[in-house]
Amino acid sequence: MDVLAGRKTGGYIEGDIKISGYPKKQDTFARISGYCEQNDIHSPYVTVYESLVYSAWLRLPHNVDTKTRKMFVEQVMDLVELGPLRSALVGLPGINGLSTEQRKRLTIAVELVANPSIIFMDEPTSGLDARAAAIVMRTVRNTVDTGRTVVCTIHQPSIDIFEAFDELFLMKRGGQEIYVGPLGCHSCHLIKYFESMPGVSKIKDGYNPATWMLEVTASAQEILFGVDFTDLYKKSDLYTRNKSLISELSVPRPGTKDLHFDTKYSQPFWTQCIACLWKQHWSYWRNPTYTAVRFLFTTIIALVFGTMFWDIGGKVSKSQDLFNAMGCLYATVLFLGTQNSSSVQPVVAVERTVFYRERAAGMYSALPYAFGQISIEIPYVFMQSVFCGAIMYAMIGFEWTVAKFLWYLFFLFFTLLYFTFYGMMTVAVTPNVSVAQIVGSFFYGVWNLFSGFIVPRTRIPIWWRWYYWCCPVAWTLYGLVASQFGDLQNKLTDEETVEQFLRRYFGFKHDFLPIVAVAIVGYTVLFGFTFAFAIKAFNFQTR
Repeated sequence: MDVLAGRKTGGYIEGDIKISGYPKKQDTFARISGYCEQNDIHSPYVTVYESLVYSAWLRLPHNVDTKTRKMFVEQVMDLVELGPLRSALVGLPGINGLSTEQRKRLTIAVELVANPSIIFMDEPTSGLDARAAAIVMRTVRNTVDTGRTVVCTIHQPSIDIFEAFDELFLMKRGGQEIYVGPLGCHSCHLIKYFESMPGVSKIKDGYNPATWMLEVTASAQEILFGVDFTDLYKKSDLYTRNKSLISELSVPRPGTKDLHFDTKYSQPFWTQCIACLWKQHWSYWRNPTYTAVRFLFTTIIALVFGTMFWDIGGKVSKSQDLFNAMGCLYATVLFLGTQNSSSVQPVVAVERTVFYRERAAGMYSALPYAFGQISIEIPYVFMQSVFCGAIMYAMIGFEWTVAKFLWYLFFLFFTLLYFTFYGMMTVAVTPNVSVAQIVGSFFYGVWNLFSGFIVPRTRIPIWWRWYYWCCPVAWTLYGLVASQFGDLQNKLTDEETVEQFLRRYFGFKHDFLPIVAVAIVGYTVLFGFTFAFAIKAFNFQTR
């Protein structure tokens, strides 16, 4: 089914797939089909209604107006009986939010709002108890009654669930066909077919036809009967009839033409960007374990560092005062930066899984998703920088001038932003969040070493000095220290001012600040661009 739906990501695929006699084009097929995965994957911090509005927004044709789109969403909610759950958050599977059965119905509804002609469902009753499975299958049957074709894989179904289907494609291990045809009323066609086979005993009254079918076609039974059900099927009238039907449908009918869409996606690029940003806005706004905890952590760190380094910003009478001030800036950058980078990784990892499903469904391309994920971080990081910057600047006692305060906020904001984008990037280039954390931690240590605080640039061996200029934290410290102290003419000794000491010992020059600012912005853009490129180029999903 994954091959037919175009969702297979590994292995070798041979043969032809035709739709109404025309070769299948995946981009076109994705626009007219739906696929319900076995694992119900949704963004956890949006509501049921918002999930459906979002899917309809991106998958219905762009000429469908907002009123019609919302009306269609309401109809789908009634069809799959999600009305009472309208404002419920989806949540994480097995942790909070919707139950397994409710998530399954949401998965079906998310595909239905695209108004597909055919829907594939990968084991829709898997992991459900009898009651929940019956509710889901009622939803499936309601979907069929709307005129759509539903293709399901099913595992050990009950009698009621099995007989809800119209046709059966039964294969044994190895993908060989055993039965392809109608079930009939109370599975009469299926039972008649297998009871006609040599050695097969008649089904008992009230026995589940699905269970009986699997029992009589097991490998052990084939050996016992001395038959091969695949060979028997290929010699049957049913096989001949199916082959004739396939031959007939493999040729386009006269007067028809292949289905074609002018664009790959239903919505234009900018609409995709707005929709992705809309969903990310709600996902972040309703995720206090990430956003609120980050602000709380920032405030605590700012207060701890502010009281630890109280009023040292105005003390520049000796070189040790400068070392103390630089140590404060260095610790702030490393503490907050690594916290931002580490905390964003699991958030992006969850959303990337949702992205794989939505991109495969033809909702949007990779760049609008990356735009939404990157853009939503900017206001949160900005507020974090303002909170931290205002508290620490006042408590540490840096010189109160507009220029120096703005320089401080500028470097703090872009530093926290590039650390955040770096954390997002590590997730995008690695298969899972565990590997991303290992990769991230490695470079935290390297950046720490080459930051210019532990070993000043002037004392780094010449063969390693090139990496100092490649280290983003080094540029941050350069900018913070040079902007606050690089122009001071206070005497440290009889022969040397603060400005001269910073030039000699650290190599910091105040007039180099514009270049430093460009470099900091450059690293932010680089990590953001790499995240977007990796999301587009790499697919770690395995099916």
